[in-house]
Amino acid sequence: MTIGYELAGKIALVTGAAGSIGRAIALAYAGAGASVVVADRDEQGGILTRRAVEAIGGAALFHPLDVRKAEDHTTLVAATLDRFGRLDMACNNAGISGGISPLADYPLHVWADVIDINLSGVFYGMRSQIPAMLAVGGGSIVNIASVMGLVTFVGNPAYTAAKHGVIGLTKSAAFDYGRSGIRVNAVAPGFIDTPLLKTVLQDDEFAEVERRHLLGRLGRPEEVAELVLWLSSPRSSFSTGGTFTVDGGYLAQ
Repeated sequence: MTIGYELAGKIALVTGAAGSIGRAIALAYAGAGASVVVADRDEQGGILTRRAVEAIGGAALFHPLDVRKAEDHTTLVAATLDRFGRLDMACNNAGISGGISPLADYPLHVWADVIDINLSGVFYGMRSQIPAMLAVGGGSIVNIASVMGLVTFVGNPAYTAAKHGVIGLTKSAAFDYGRSGIRVNAVAPGFIDTPLLKTVLQDDEFAEVERRHLLGRLGRPEEVAELVLWLSSPRSSFSTGGTFTVDGGYLAQ
């Protein structure tokens, strides 16, 4: 168990929890004592995450979620309340890369998918999560942005636009609900060693991307999860509306 985060008895929800980063976040919450709602459209991967949480002694619920559908978020929060009775924390993590292509050649259907999942999915998530948190007097939301929410990368218009938008949504929600006891922050990872990254970079590009990080390597999902855990916990009680990087020094250059 992660000592000092005071999450025993709390309920956490993670979208995109079937993937590497989402699974690491779910396990971090469980390790700190929280019960975890695992949400993803990948049922098989989501069930594996639920089992991983249970294997370390945590309570977990898997619920299918297509983040592009507002009604799915409503159903997800209702299922959370039905099982656990409350919602205290949420991490809106689900996302796709969209691939690499210059703006004028960027496929319109890929643009729509990236914006729907990476940006609208965060909006729909918070729209359903916030009322449940208001009902228990507050909570904490962490949205997964990216260093591409602060800079950009070649051939990356949709992902860059969506992640810039996530940071804007985070500030807007923090402004609206700070006095109601809900803190909202964004985490901006650098390049993290996940299967998703391998859909974006060719093998010969990895060394160059690693070099761009001052620590000389890619990040690990667990390093992102540790920051999410801190922002979700009372340890970060005076932090809201912020964007916190976990990028190995990528933006320091």
